[in-house]
Amino acid sequence: MTDIIHLLPDSIANQIAAGEVIQRPASVVKELIENSLDAGATHVILSVKDAGRTFIQVIDDGKGMSATDLRMAFERHATSKIRNVDDLFSLTTMGFRGEALPSIAAISHIEVKSRRKEDELGSWLVISGSKVEKQEIVAAAAGTSITVKNIFFNVPARRKFLKSNETERRNIFTEFERIVLVNPDVEFTFIENGVETLHLPRTGLRQRIVQIEGKNTNQQLIEISEETTLGKIYGYITRPEFARKGKVNQFFFVNNRYIRHPYFHKAVTTAFEPLIAATEKPGYYIYFQVDPDTIDVNIHPTKTEVKFENEQALWQILMVTVKESLGKFNAIPTIDFDRDDAPEIPIYNPSHSASMPKVNIDPGYNPFHSHRAETPKPVTPVFGWEQLYKGFEKDSSSTLFKPAENDHNLPETELSPEHYQYKQKYILTSVKSGLMIIDQHRAHVRILFDKYLEQIKNKRGISQRVLFPEVLDLSVSEAAALPSILEDLEALGFELGDLGNCSFAIQAVPSEIENTAPAPLVRSMIGKSMETGSDVKSEVQESIALSLANMTAIPYGRTLTAEEMLLVVSQLFASPSPTYTPDGQVIISVVSDAEIEKKMQ
Repeated sequence: MTDIIHLLPDSIANQIAAGEVIQRPASVVKELIENSLDAGATHVILSVKDAGRTFIQVIDDGKGMSATDLRMAFERHATSKIRNVDDLFSLTTMGFRGEALPSIAAISHIEVKSRRKEDELGSWLVISGSKVEKQEIVAAAAGTSITVKNIFFNVPARRKFLKSNETERRNIFTEFERIVLVNPDVEFTFIENGVETLHLPRTGLRQRIVQIEGKNTNQQLIEISEETTLGKIYGYITRPEFARKGKVNQFFFVNNRYIRHPYFHKAVTTAFEPLIAATEKPGYYIYFQVDPDTIDVNIHPTKTEVKFENEQALWQILMVTVKESLGKFNAIPTIDFDRDDAPEIPIYNPSHSASMPKVNIDPGYNPFHSHRAETPKPVTPVFGWEQLYKGFEKDSSSTLFKPAENDHNLPETELSPEHYQYKQKYILTSVKSGLMIIDQHRAHVRILFDKYLEQIKNKRGISQRVLFPEVLDLSVSEAAALPSILEDLEALGFELGDLGNCSFAIQAVPSEIENTAPAPLVRSMIGKSMETGSDVKSEVQESIALSLANMTAIPYGRTLTAEEMLLVVSQLFASPSPTYTPDGQVIISVVSDAEIEKKMQ
């Protein structure tokens, strides 16, 4: 009987390893740049084409490799960082397993040129699917240039599961962002399809964050810093007033490596709890420097999950550090009494005697005599109601509104022409079965969502040119996500001009929002699209329409006239789904006559 167990060929073993290490073009970008940083590079140039599918190149000015080292670098488990087992627990560099380069070579075409500074000539190596095709001595610049072409060319099943170019491009920018945020002393250049997209000169940490996240970030940052026997914690948190419900930037780094850590995230949010709403999230860029012996970074293939030896103690230190910084920079609100209408309190003078205050009365006043009441002044609405009329037919004469046939949650009701606004939040009106309560903001969200979605799908948005274009400064990741929704933004009526380096000029806006600041609207829609993370066009369009509707709908606290309330109600019941917002929030509630009578007993 023949033996059945045998060793796998290196080419197959490398493809198996590639399944863990190389998941998409962004994985290649991460591994190659980390190798450049480990080589002591002070300037790294990243160039990609077709979102990394066909071309990824990383050029650095690091120490380079000899001809022998260059050939050895593509052997499995070849590494310059581990000599004995103890080195596994004291690593301060990035890559260390020796799997990255052979894994990349197993599923792509690779060309490498490298030269050490002390050598006159360098080496040129060509590999295709783990097979070395050529190695020659050539003239080369000091450092290393590595080009990866046609990723997954020999693994069509893996290539088929790559996402759209927009998604893969966004993933590359995400990895690039994480790397540059932890290496401010290194110059980076990003070239996309032959065009320089981003250039980041060497700078300090705060300025690097501003370079990546946009100029407006600088005023949002609060510095944190604490050093103990367990290690050093430093970085920046954002001021509470800049907390957002949508996507925010939240980064943890340990020993110059990006990590995810839900436990430490809870420490930060605990410090912010008294200052922000439960639905809002703070931004942060927090860096740990600890003894390498006290962490294990080798517990996950992507090395983003780290096990700390003193997690509970570090949690307490982190939470207290964030709290102290919030207090130190006056982020915690103080009590400030309004004294504009306060009576003047005289200073006590013992030499002056106080006189009894006099009360003026009218002895002839009779409360039973009729007195003409003053006519109240009409309330002028603040909201641009002429914009609400656009695109809709107004028929305030009718008071009977029937829901759509496909909506079975709402009984046919006859609405009363008498409307009442309760606490500037709800519209109350009597119906046959009782009292109907309508959330004014959610109702308008439903109305606007239907309208905006129809404009996007049919490209019927009307643009209004702005006299002074507003500049929109985006983060690297936001700028990477913008192209995927740009067509839909233009369908709504937005027009953006590219100013370079992640800045855009908003030259036109939808006519319905001409009096609203457009930059926060666009940023919110980009954030919602990034949160959705979907390649399904309809889901992206719905996310954009909902984000814009939430930002422009009638806010709570706004007084409405009877005519305005009637208009909202009529348009709400013209919607195919008047009872819920697109994200499932209740718009309408009916308190029955029986419930009211029961409460009055």
